[in-house]
Amino acid sequence: MLCTCPDNASAERLADALLSQKLVACVNLLPGITSLYHWKGELCRDNEVQLVLKTRASCLPALETCIRAHHPYEVPEILALPVEWGHRPYLEWINQHCQP
Repeated sequence: MLCTCPDNASAERLADALLSQKLVACVNLLPGITSLYHWKGELCRDNEVQLVLKTRASCLPALETCIRAHHPYEVPEILALPVEWGHRPYLEWINQHCQP
């Protein structure tokens, strides 16, 4: 799953909430991305932190609820991407550390 935050502090707070609720097994914080997008009729350019969230499909509804409750954006990025293939021990590790 992908999500962006406006800064490291909000990204870390969100990661802590998701990890403490066992909705994700791991969160990668990728600071220093530049996002260009349209918002409310204007072209915007912002520095953001990309979060890569490792989770199970069964956790997605609760994950969305948690992100919306802790995210500073009015409309946060919440995108689930399918995993086509993965190293079985790594996928099992994710399954063991996420609760639906």
